[in-house]
Parts: sequence; structure tokens; C-alpha cells
Amino acid sequence: MATRKKALLLCYQLQTNNHILRQSKPVAQVLGFTCARSLSTSQTCHAKEYAFEMACSNIRYGEGVTKEVGMDCKNLGGKHVCVMTDPHLVKLPPVKATLESLDKYGVNYKLFDKVRVEPSNHSLKEAIDFCLANQFDLFVAVGGGSVMDTCKAANLYSSKPEAEFLDYVNAPIGKGLPVKHALKPLIAIATTAGTGSETTGTAVFDFKEMKAKTGISNRSLRPTLGILDPLHLLTMPERVAAYSGIDVLCHAIESYTAMPYTERQGQEDPSHRPAYQGNNPISDIWSLHALRVTAKYIKRAVYNVDDKEARSSMLLASCFAGIGFGNAGTHLCHGMSYPISGLVKNYKSKDYSDDHPLVPHGLSVIITAPAVFEYTAPACPERHLQAAEALGVDIRNVKKADAGKVLREVLLKIMKDIECPDGISSLGYTKDDIPALVKGTLPQHRVTKLSPRPAGAEELTELLTKSLKNY
Repeated sequence: MATRKKALLLCYQLQTNNHILRQSKPVAQVLGFTCARSLSTSQTCHAKEYAFEMACSNIRYGEGVTKEVGMDCKNLGGKHVCVMTDPHLVKLPPVKATLESLDKYGVNYKLFDKVRVEPSNHSLKEAIDFCLANQFDLFVAVGGGSVMDTCKAANLYSSKPEAEFLDYVNAPIGKGLPVKHALKPLIAIATTAGTGSETTGTAVFDFKEMKAKTGISNRSLRPTLGILDPLHLLTMPERVAAYSGIDVLCHAIESYTAMPYTERQGQEDPSHRPAYQGNNPISDIWSLHALRVTAKYIKRAVYNVDDKEARSSMLLASCFAGIGFGNAGTHLCHGMSYPISGLVKNYKSKDYSDDHPLVPHGLSVIITAPAVFEYTAPACPERHLQAAEALGVDIRNVKKADAGKVLREVLLKIMKDIECPDGISSLGYTKDDIPALVKGTLPQHRVTKLSPRPAGAEELTELLTKSLKNY
């Protein structure tokens, strides 16, 4: 009996720390018996997942389509609408077009224009408090991922005033509780081409007390309608186009190379199935198509503000990738990006808000991508080669053993084409900062557990060391 208890304890330790070790079978099966995740006999190990779900917002695309948002608010029964944006966008045509439409259709609204670029738990609370005080019945977000994510969180918490902030924050940082209450309708009007946030149920923010990024992820947060109006991209600055565009690339590759949904541990209650489920046949289609479009248009979209074809195509690619990763998930690039953003020292990027240091999200993600995909390639070389092919590489004579190297090289070329900084050292980090970056990555289970190749502290240290310099 003592030996069996030791085995049970080992099973528990391995399964609850599978950011360090993941078996192809449940540990219980490896040890040769059915076991509990803890010593409690009332709990049993969940079998591997057997199903996946596809969830996506309704999407409307077209030049000038923002003029219809007033009609949408009226049709959705909005009588007291929150329009949310940031201090920069409030002065620009996308917000003007939105408010003109609301006025035209006689929609009553209040404007919140204090969204923080790269939101924090403190800036989210400010938005939540504004919404709690005004009791809105519909939300309109006009902006990029920061605005949309802030609006999602404000909708979530203002719809359940008694909730504590950590209730819905992803475990293990928060409680990760399922969302069981009804949210208000939310219309998301994209002004950047990269985050895909108009399609997903995810909101990401800096948790200041931990100096790391985390988030909230639940299908209930998905916008009711995503509006993609290419006219709004005419005001998108060069670096915003570059770093939001490169985020599309990482969304697509990470979701395509994520562990298969059938390898993820299933849920005892299927209603708790996570939004990020692992690669699956439907997400694969969207992810690969997003890569092909991004390879063709990203450089043009960055350097030619009046290139409507390129910028419109990147707007669609962002949406395609959003549908892909919104259901499959991301993995190590995004996992490491959170502390890279959260521990920022003094870095500021051209074309972004200069009232506080920040590493733009897309930049924080792509900066480790060459090292990450070279590392994950041995787990599924075919998928890494297919991703490289979608980016324009002729893979007919490439060996599987070279999949990581080939994908790394094409990524570095694209990064150089759009002038991405050279490694995390260019963001102000040194070798001495790597332990803190590793520490900030390890709790990001929502994404890191989807890596096709497990990465614990030692592996993350190696990846970040390689990412100090990329070129």
C-alpha cells in the first residue's frame, strides 16, 4: 500500500506540473493503473480530449461599413451604449465615423477614451468602474487589441458587479472560474490588422503586482459582431502596422503547430472545455491561409500607407488567424511574450504611446519566434515545414530534420524586411534578466501547455538566451 501511495503521489506531481513534463499518455497509464490526480478517491483522471468546438464572432467586412454600427446598436436594443477607445484614436476618423452613425440612428451613448495601450489590471479597473457606474446595455469598442480587450473585461465584470477581479483571470494566477452569467452585446470595430481580438474570447493585460502579462479567456467574452473596415487602416502608423502584422504570423504558426486537441487532457464537464483547445482540422485551414496572405502583403502594408490592397488583405489575415488561434490556441512565443512586456524597463517604440514604457505586443511575441520554432520543430516537423511553405519556402527537398532551421530562416528574413529590433537585448534585457523572464513565463499554463514540445525552466532559459540576439 505504501508503494502504491508513492506511485499515486508521483502521478499527481507529474500531472500537475506538466509544463515541465508531458507524457504522450496520462501518467496513470504509464504507471500501469488508473489513478487520481490527488490522493482523494473521489477524483479520477480525465481521459484525453475527444472533441473540439469552433467559436467565432459574426464578422462584417467592407469599406465604410462602420456607418452601419448605429443600425446594429438599434437592432440589438441598445438604449445606453458605452463607446470605448483610447486617447489617440478618439481624435481620428474611425471614432468620428462611429459616433456619427450612432447619432444618425438616435442611439444614446457615453464615450470612454482612457484605454491604456497594453492595458494593465489598474487600467481595466478604471474602465470597469466607469461601466459599473453607468450600467450600459451594449458596448462598442473602437480600436486595436488593447481597446477590444479592455472592453471585453469591462463587459464581463460590469455584468456581474459582485465578482472579484481574480475570479475570471486565468489560473494559476487567478481562479479561472467559468463564466456562467450573461454578458451584454459587444461590437468590436478594428483599427489595426493583427490582434484578431474581434474574433476571440480572450482579453490580455499586464498584472502590475506580478510584473507579467496574463489574461481572461472564455467564449462568453467574444464580441457579438466584429466590424472590419479597411478605411480605418489608412490612419495606422508604420510601426503599428509592422508589429500588429507580425502578430498575425505568430498567431498562425503557433496555432498550427500547437499540440493536437486529441492530446490535451479532457474536461470532466464538457462545458468547461477551454477556448484554446490545440490544433484541429478547422483551425488549420484558417491558420495556413493567414500565413499565405501575410507572406504576400505584410511588407507592402507596413511601408505603403495608401496601399489599400495590402492593408485590406492584412486586416482579413488578422481575422483569419484570429479564428485559427482563437480556437486552437498559441504556445511558447506568447507565453514568453507576457513577461517580456510585463517586465519592460525603459523601452518605447516609435508610433506608440510615449506616456509609459511598453513593448508592443506583436514585437514581444515575434522576438523569440526564431528560437521557439527551431526548438518545437522536432515534435512535429511536417507542420513546421508546411508553415514555412505557406510563407513561400520551397520545401520539396528539405529534410524533416531541418524543419526548424528552415522556418527560423524565413522568419528572420521577414523580421528584417519590416525592421524588427534584434533580439530581446534590443528591448533592454540582459542575460541577468533571464531568470525573471523564465519565472514570468512558467505560470502561463493557458498557452505554454499547448506547446508541442514541453518546455520547463531549463528549456525556457535556453530559448531566451538564444533570443538575446537574432541576427
